Amino acid sequence: MVVGAGGREHALCWKLAQSSLVAKIYCAPGNGGTATEEKTTNVDIAADDVAGLLAFAKENDVYLTVVGPEAPLAQGIVDAFEAEKLKI
Repeated sequence: MVVGAGGREHALCWKLAQSSLVAKIYCAPGNGGTATEEKTTNVDIAADDVAGLLAFAKENDVYLTVVGPEAPLAQGIVDAFEAEKLKI
């Protein structure tokens, strides 16, 4: 899962989609560009909704989460995901 809605996150989704090891990419919340990327599905969860992102990652067996913007990092997303043994 890629967290964010900017050009940085679009570039991350684009590059991840090129890997044969990646089957599906969720981008939360994503943008118009990420919506067009192969293997990528936008998810209607705000980048700063740490609890929502955590619940989504658990429910959808997300293997790895990559965070683009600084706000979720400052809000403790890494600590929350690591506490649940999720890779971030």
